[in-house]
Amino acid sequence: MAQFEYDESGGTSLYFLVSFYALFLIPITYWLLPHSKKEINEGKLYTCQCEECNRKKKALVAVAPKKSVLSTFKWIVLLLAWCVFILLAYKASQLERDHQEYDPYEILGLDRDSSDSEIRKQYRILSRQHHPDKEGGDELTFMRIAKAYEALTNEDSKVNWQKYGNPDGPTAATFGIALPAWIVDQSNSVWILAIYGLAFMVILPIAVGTWWYQSIRYSAVKVLIETTQIYFYFIHKTPTMNLNRALMILGASREFNQVHNKEVCGRPSDNEEVPMVMRAINEVGQNKENPFCQPYSVKARTLILAHLKRYLLPPSTLEIDKDYIVRKCPMLIHEMVSTAGQIVIYKHIGRVKHEPKLESIENMMKLCALIVQACLEKKSPLYQLPHFNEKTVIHCINKKKIKTLTSFAKMSNSERRQMLSHMSDNEYNDVENVCLQLPFINVEYDIEVRDDEDTSTVTEGCYVTVVVRLERNNLEAHVEEGNVEVENQEANVEEMEERSGNLEAKVKPKVWEKQKKKVHKKKSGGGNAKKKQKVKKSSLSKEKQNGIVSPVSSKEEEKENSECGSEEDDDDCDDKSKISGDEDTNITSDEVEDEDWNNYQKDTKRKEKVLESQSRESYLVHCPYFPDVIFFNFC
Repeated sequence: MAQFEYDESGGTSLYFLVSFYALFLIPITYWLLPHSKKEINEGKLYTCQCEECNRKKKALVAVAPKKSVLSTFKWIVLLLAWCVFILLAYKASQLERDHQEYDPYEILGLDRDSSDSEIRKQYRILSRQHHPDKEGGDELTFMRIAKAYEALTNEDSKVNWQKYGNPDGPTAATFGIALPAWIVDQSNSVWILAIYGLAFMVILPIAVGTWWYQSIRYSAVKVLIETTQIYFYFIHKTPTMNLNRALMILGASREFNQVHNKEVCGRPSDNEEVPMVMRAINEVGQNKENPFCQPYSVKARTLILAHLKRYLLPPSTLEIDKDYIVRKCPMLIHEMVSTAGQIVIYKHIGRVKHEPKLESIENMMKLCALIVQACLEKKSPLYQLPHFNEKTVIHCINKKKIKTLTSFAKMSNSERRQMLSHMSDNEYNDVENVCLQLPFINVEYDIEVRDDEDTSTVTEGCYVTVVVRLERNNLEAHVEEGNVEVENQEANVEEMEERSGNLEAKVKPKVWEKQKKKVHKKKSGGGNAKKKQKVKKSSLSKEKQNGIVSPVSSKEEEKENSECGSEEDDDDCDDKSKISGDEDTNITSDEVEDEDWNNYQKDTKRKEKVLESQSRESYLVHCPYFPDVIFFNFC
């Protein structure tokens, strides 16, 4: 019969404690460890020294000590926890095993091949030495010696030892429970039950309930569900949306409401300061629609407009609120664009009546760039450059006709320096380096119908696949090469537009037109006309796959068809068509297989890139008015 015993000494309970401790320590360590960050392109990063950038650096440095203190405290606690774990594991490894194999030879201090006379001799010596009646004797040791001698000399005891491992024969199995005995002691039962009740009936339900209540309020991207519902309702309600409407919907986000977000704090001074800012900006507008008329929405919309106009706010009140709201905007705009994409999908499956126009989605994405750069849509893009004020922008536009960053970057260094002669050398270096680091995106696209044999012809009702490739370069490339790259890009755009126009112009003949053509050919050419038509189709399909239809080939085909249409050369034409048809079929089949394989590989690589949740490379964005560091992600 099995016997269960609790650990009286508290030794084996260390195994349970180490195992239970590791269940919490290892996941917490993995959660606290810094994960792999995005690859940042630091090859040509330039630190701007303008006044706004320096003020932003000071603000970030002021916040850094608090984060560093918390990080240091976190690592100290984690290090102490691992030290305790290592100490417990070391103590558990040093424990002696309770179950040891019974060995009478070891007890008597003899070898396994000892004879009976040696066993008796050793027994007499040890029994005299440890006899309880003698001085220094030990009764327990004497009993162990006697039992070991009996196991080696008595036949029954020897058989039991060899068969069951014990001279007394089979005994009940004992199992040790790795818990100290004081846990089940009757005197401590009340306290143990109280601890169990507190842990499993109070602490655990509160922790799970708090986590569940927080998780059901937020989406996977840490945006409130109510905010997403507001976006869905108003984007579906207004398919055509301008920037002001997008800004109004953004300001209605529940993240800016103190009721839904405890990080937002309301101040008594808002009743005086917010109306003053509204009158100074004079573009907030009044809307009686809920939630646009609520105070939190009006305040958020006012502060975002103040940020876009670079209006100075009270530093101890509204400036803090503005930084918090602006810092949240890129994440919320990303959610707006995702919601618009969901509405488009719902429209295709018939769940909603309207879908947002492409112009509306473009305005949402444009709003994110405007907020990051703190610039209105009507303002010149030259305001993104450091040390550029209204006077400098007007001078560039009126005197040199420079209205875009691309035209500014294409100027020669001497012309730029002459135009900005009022700036010092350090200021001009800031302008030049920031301008040359601005991105220049090259867009290439391809239109194809993959489910059709002729992939380059677009017809009504077919599924068209548009493959877009974006390539990021810096404007620095255009300074040395002048207008070459811009002209090449414009030529590529014109060529692609012409190609797309040709694709739209190429429409497959209707069913009744094909039937008429077949009837006409039957009348003129008989059975040979069908073979010539197949040859013509194969050659045309090859050329259409490459996107080129040569006039020479069409003339030769017309000539060949006219020759084959005559009654005198029917036999010769038939032989020619057979030979050419076989050659074209072999060549076309090989080319089609190769092209299909290449297209499959491209599709596989493209799907792998699409499934990537994050971009591979990040670029630092110059945004001195944005309260946080922004990285432009690009594959």
